[in-house]
Amino acid sequence: MKTAIVHDQEPVLLVGGGKKRKAGLEAARGFYRRVIAADSGADWLMAQGHEPDMVIGDLDSISPESLGRLWPDRAHRVAEQNSTDFVKCLTRIEAPLVLGVGFLGGRIDHELAAFHALAAYPERRCILIGGEDIAFLAPPVMRLELLVGTRVSLFPLGPVRSQSEGLRWPVDEVSFDPLSRIGTSNEALGPVDLSVNGPAMLVILPRSELTAAVAQLLQSAAVWPPQRAL
Repeated sequence: MKTAIVHDQEPVLLVGGGKKRKAGLEAARGFYRRVIAADSGADWLMAQGHEPDMVIGDLDSISPESLGRLWPDRAHRVAEQNSTDFVKCLTRIEAPLVLGVGFLGGRIDHELAAFHALAAYPERRCILIGGEDIAFLAPPVMRLELLVGTRVSLFPLGPVRSQSEGLRWPVDEVSFDPLSRIGTSNEALGPVDLSVNGPAMLVILPRSELTAAVAQLLQSAAVWPPQRAL
């Protein structure tokens, strides 16, 4: 049983060790109060002049200098090696929303692992922020206030069906499956209403739509139940 060690009533920023962190940090400005580092993400934060409120992970990548400044009050070691540092953090943060930077745009295996975590723990709402795009797991029902022509990509992480209003190419009759049918490069005709029948649809939007995504995920009352025990 994983016990949350970070509790907040506001969105939390989670910084990883990947690329495009400066752009993500700037995009997320104003949405969060507390900053959590995933292992070596603490080194980058400190180099930028920001000390994390907590660092979580197996702590095998953080520098001894950074760890010495944070240990033990602001460092939490999770010794097991069966999960990524992103999962170690995501499952130990209790907050209405996690904004993750440093998890997109770097190593492909790390990026795929982060997408897997979104589907594996759908009850933990999280938006991953990259250099150009944001990505998050679609809640059961959502409405995005988008401008005409905004790119909306839907990528299934498993078999899933969806209904939509406001997309140039409606998806109501589509049986999505990563092995047969995906929905990338759709377009908004204005505000988009989307519902999905399971926690398996990744929504990918331009980074400029972060405000719309944050607003919707914070307002939506519909949540996915846990898919696995913490």
